Amino acid sequence: MYRRHTLFGSIWRHAVLLIFVAFALFPILWVLSASFNPANTLVGQSLIPRNPSLDNYREVFTSEQYPIAGWIRNSVVIGLITSTLVVVMTAFAAYAFSRFRFRGRRTGLFASLLIQVFPQMLAAVSIYLLVLSIGRIIPALGINTHAGLIMVYLGGAMGVNAWLMKGYFDTIPSSLEESAMIDGASPFQAFFMIILPLARPILAVVFLLQFIGTYSEFILASILITSTEKYTLAVGLQFFIQDQYASRWGVFAAASVLGALPIVILFTLLQKNLVTGLTSGAVKG
Repeated sequence: MYRRHTLFGSIWRHAVLLIFVAFALFPILWVLSASFNPANTLVGQSLIPRNPSLDNYREVFTSEQYPIAGWIRNSVVIGLITSTLVVVMTAFAAYAFSRFRFRGRRTGLFASLLIQVFPQMLAAVSIYLLVLSIGRIIPALGINTHAGLIMVYLGGAMGVNAWLMKGYFDTIPSSLEESAMIDGASPFQAFFMIILPLARPILAVVFLLQFIGTYSEFILASILITSTEKYTLAVGLQFFIQDQYASRWGVFAAASVLGALPIVILFTLLQKNLVTGLTSGAVKG
């Protein structure tokens, strides 16, 4: 009786798991199928395309009107630079909130988190005017520049990331830094050589989450970038589906598949640190 009950429970759990896996894989398989469909339409689309071809992928790399490969490169560069700078800034801020005791510490933490509650759409006009004004003084940081877009992304990346990283720093014993300082290390050396190597998992988590958010961001990029060759992938892909009667879903799907590869590669490289970083940061806060 016990074995039968255990077997039934195992079958039930596996059935639920398979349903969720199928639910998650269905959109991916549908996009893959559409990318190989030469008809460039979703009418009659199925999981197994009829007369599959690589025409859509060829157009991704050969199109002169729409530089899709350049859009992917722009998104990757912006995402990598933004994520790296966010990790550096957040590491310093989270370490200060974790180790130091100063007036306004808790207020600063809650304020940085509260600011991120409001969606970016509410500040789109203000951000545009701010970047426009900065561009008049420093053209390299103005409208239609990747540097200006990166600067905007950095301004809104501290809240949740600082909380997440602070929780992980709280799990690292402060006695490690004290021992290093007794041996002659400066506070910065103790932070850089002791704390950061131990915090590698949470650094990887923040880097990946920020890269995904920046890579797929659309609203701010569409407002601040105005020339076609400087578009990010998320902004550029709208050209293929904005026409009601001439949408090109095949090329759109092919570009989406290729655009997902940087995230897949980055996730594969960082996967060893992701589980540890996501779980350990929630132990203390």
